[in-house]
Amino acid sequence: MKILVVGLNHKSAPIEIRERLAYDASETVTALRQLKNRFHKAEFVLLSTCNRVEIYCASRRVGGVDAEDLVRFLSEFHNVELEEFQELLYTYQDEDSVRHLLMVTSSLDSMVVGEAQIIGQVKESYRLACTARSTGKVLNRLFHCAFSTSKKIHTTTSISYGRVSVAGVAVELAMQLFADVSSAKVVVIGAGEMGELLVQHLLQVECKNITVVNRSYKRGLNIAQRYGISAEKWEGLKEQLMGANIVIASAAVQDYLFTKDSFKEIIVSRRKAPRGAPPGSALLIIDIAVPRNFESSVNEIEHVYLYSVDDLSSVVKQNRSAREEDMAKGMQIVYENIAGFMDWFGARDIGPLIGRMKEQFGQISINEMERFFVGTRQDASCRKVMEVMVKRIVNKLLHCVIKNVNIVAKENGVTEAAKLVDSIVQQAEEISSEVGKKEDMKS
Repeated sequence: MKILVVGLNHKSAPIEIRERLAYDASETVTALRQLKNRFHKAEFVLLSTCNRVEIYCASRRVGGVDAEDLVRFLSEFHNVELEEFQELLYTYQDEDSVRHLLMVTSSLDSMVVGEAQIIGQVKESYRLACTARSTGKVLNRLFHCAFSTSKKIHTTTSISYGRVSVAGVAVELAMQLFADVSSAKVVVIGAGEMGELLVQHLLQVECKNITVVNRSYKRGLNIAQRYGISAEKWEGLKEQLMGANIVIASAAVQDYLFTKDSFKEIIVSRRKAPRGAPPGSALLIIDIAVPRNFESSVNEIEHVYLYSVDDLSSVVKQNRSAREEDMAKGMQIVYENIAGFMDWFGARDIGPLIGRMKEQFGQISINEMERFFVGTRQDASCRKVMEVMVKRIVNKLLHCVIKNVNIVAKENGVTEAAKLVDSIVQQAEEISSEVGKKEDMKS
């Protein structure tokens, strides 16, 4: 078996590409079922967040799924041409794949190092894969290894202290750009997990005028009552924006809530309405949703300052430098768990591979015996004696090979030993295949 990862994230691809390749929960299950129908013997998990889209796959080394298959699937599912995103993708295999998942789940690969939301997102992705019945023994073990790694890092280091979520960084940016954030009227669009985090961080910096607007008014009202803030129905969103100083958006929608033209109307209304902001007053919009809630050209409107999740880089940089020591401790835990998983992964492969190697060596000896005992030698009396002798030679050669495989496993790990046996098996299969083709040509 091999483990593949194909994906892109906030470091490799801009938000314009990420949002076009993103999956919601329903699409994730559909995509996983399509993959499983196409590749019956493989295992799949699909992770899609505001910062990344990744497909994890466990497949046979020979005749299994290749990275190119997964890339084509991304293109076909979203109807996005390969040329538009292929160069932005990264691909990992085996140990590199394991390391990547453990770093992702532990937030060491996140835009905001230490954020706790990613483990919930990975767990949800794994749950959806279980729902789609697209996982198996390899990915089941790998993802549980990732969950335990994340837990250990977050409980044994201080990596998650302070503002360590995209929501927290968004509020930090608002504090840097708005003189008196505590007196600002803030509108939070979206009452999901991210919306609730935004409310928590805003209250921590003593914002007193917060209104949450959500498609489900009941959910928005529930959060409002819990935190002592206001809630407004979805139909009242435009009216709320007329008097806002800061808007932070995280609503889960497929199309823009506002384009440049539609938002211009709100700006005009802001200046006319009695409760609107004073003429010329700035409006700060932080859009951390993927797909985005606001069209990027909204930023071109006078006195409107729009920031997307990719624009939080300066605050993120400060966050990362402050956590370098914790990151180093976290990586040490990651490498310890990689070693444990790869030992299990290599061991589960090496037994069957040695069995296949014996089978192929035996097949080669049978092929060679058949080639020798033809014509006048077909009924030679020495045939049985030679068969026993050849079998004994093959077994002794196999013993030498297996002895060296054990040495490789001891010195370089089980995974390297499995790779060695796999390469021998492939070469033996090629030899058997060549002999078969020659015999067919003769007949």
